[in-house]
Amino acid sequence: MPEARIRPGRSAGKEKILLRAVDKAREALHELTRPEMIGEHAGVVVEGDRVLTHAFHCLLPGYGGWYWTVTVARIPRSSRVTIDELALRPGEDALLAQEWVPWEDRLLPSDVQPTDRLPYRPDDPRLDQGYEATGEDADQLADYELGLGRARVLSSRGRDSAFQRWYAGDHGPNSAGTKAAKAACSTCGFLLPMAGSARTLFGVCANEWSAYDGSVVSMDHGCGSHSETDVGKQKNMWDPSDPVVNEADMEILP
Repeated sequence: MPEARIRPGRSAGKEKILLRAVDKAREALHELTRPEMIGEHAGVVVEGDRVLTHAFHCLLPGYGGWYWTVTVARIPRSSRVTIDELALRPGEDALLAQEWVPWEDRLLPSDVQPTDRLPYRPDDPRLDQGYEATGEDADQLADYELGLGRARVLSSRGRDSAFQRWYAGDHGPNSAGTKAAKAACSTCGFLLPMAGSARTLFGVCANEWSAYDGSVVSMDHGCGSHSETDVGKQKNMWDPSDPVVNEADMEILP
């Protein structure tokens, strides 16, 4: 069924023969629906030379703004009208379903559970073929026989997307924990550097007492579990005085 909206009009230009075929078009619709579901003639749509579409208001419940359409045609220098196509088509005021979106475009990372399995994407723009990748992010193919390394590795687009996502998130420099921290992760002994181009930007936290243990953190991230920081010394609520000794109750022994 065609989805393009139609706008029926009253003019058919010089095409008078097809314009007069309203009754023939209505009769043809009886093959598609019951007569009581066909409303008044709403107009025509010129499809091309000697090709015209008649539109009738659709009276089916729930199909307000839709039209029953019958496309008719004739051959040159002939007055014989033939039926080409019958359809139910939307008008300008018709309610249409939203355009279908492929699963890979509508699925969010938060929708995926640890036990879910995602379909294989052969054309994933975030990945390159392993044998085509170059630079510090590629496998060291010299250490492998061809075909024994990873089939695909991150493309530059995939790396940039990941880096931007990590840096802008809670493990980047703009989190509340970082603003309250006294030192950055780059100086923390619990930071495990990453390999490749990520090494200058990110590391992995290896401090089990940190809220970010096992997570990727930016070099300028920070938290209160830094290896070289300590809690501040608390000030006394009052200054203690020297003890007072009551000598009147003391017995002096020889």
